[in-house]
Amino acid sequence: MSALHGRHEPGTGEYRVGDGAVELTRYHYVSDVAQLESPRPYLHPLRTRAGHLVSLYRPWDHVWHKGITWSLPHLGPDNFWGGPTFVRGEGYRQLENDGSMDTVEVTSATEGTAEELRFTHRLRWTTQRGEQVVAEERTLGFRLVDDATWALTFSTAMKNVSGAGIAIGSPTTAGRDNAGYGGLFWRGPRSFTDGTVLAPQGDGGDELRGQRAAWMGFTGRHDEVDAASSLVFVDAADNPRHPPQWFVRSEQFAAVCPAPFFSEELPFAAGSTLRFRYAVVIADGSAEGSRGRELAQVGRDVLAAGLS
Repeated sequence: MSALHGRHEPGTGEYRVGDGAVELTRYHYVSDVAQLESPRPYLHPLRTRAGHLVSLYRPWDHVWHKGITWSLPHLGPDNFWGGPTFVRGEGYRQLENDGSMDTVEVTSATEGTAEELRFTHRLRWTTQRGEQVVAEERTLGFRLVDDATWALTFSTAMKNVSGAGIAIGSPTTAGRDNAGYGGLFWRGPRSFTDGTVLAPQGDGGDELRGQRAAWMGFTGRHDEVDAASSLVFVDAADNPRHPPQWFVRSEQFAAVCPAPFFSEELPFAAGSTLRFRYAVVIADGSAEGSRGRELAQVGRDVLAAGLS
């Protein structure tokens, strides 16, 4: 099994992770998109070890969807997801409240070849009004698991520096039924539409949206090549609201999001720090049935090893 290769490119605001000739992912820690899209870091492209693409960037239907990204649509009155905000009794409205997550400093970035890679940076969350509300430290970890599998870890520590309490919610807490998205959000390729949602309570589809579980995932098929790929997201046991509800989609497009603010707002006191950790296991092949549970165990093991 080959080692990973990490390359930090400050000039482009990217951290690149390679596996031999395959570029597994790029972490864009500087984003220059329009304010309406809530500029923030994201991972895209995301590929399996065989080189199959398993992420989608800026789809026409939701241009603020970007690979894998940490996105919160209802941080108090502000939107760090992008696009319109769901307003109780009014529906979606485009408000002047799309904030940005901006990198202040890269504090650590593994360069060259290594068995494990890490990238750590500090971020400032700024509202569209120009006010800082959150100071964040974020670490991403990368590790090869076997010839068909690798793992990404995501760890965040968010401090409320706004000077006041903030309620973190979702469109569901604002009145839209079963639309509790917010958190670590993945958008899959177009070809993954009508794929299989993986869950400990049994594989399925959109009927799993809103259910609680320690992990969920997705298996989809690719165009052009006769292959399937899978992703399994694991929620760390020490995360707030573990096990969370999940926002998952298959019928309209492929999406997975552990959503700790799905149906109940989470209080975020002034001066306090919220911490979340996740593992994302990316694998070649289908993970329906028992393999999904096996990949979830890989994610738990990676989190326990402290990669993030």
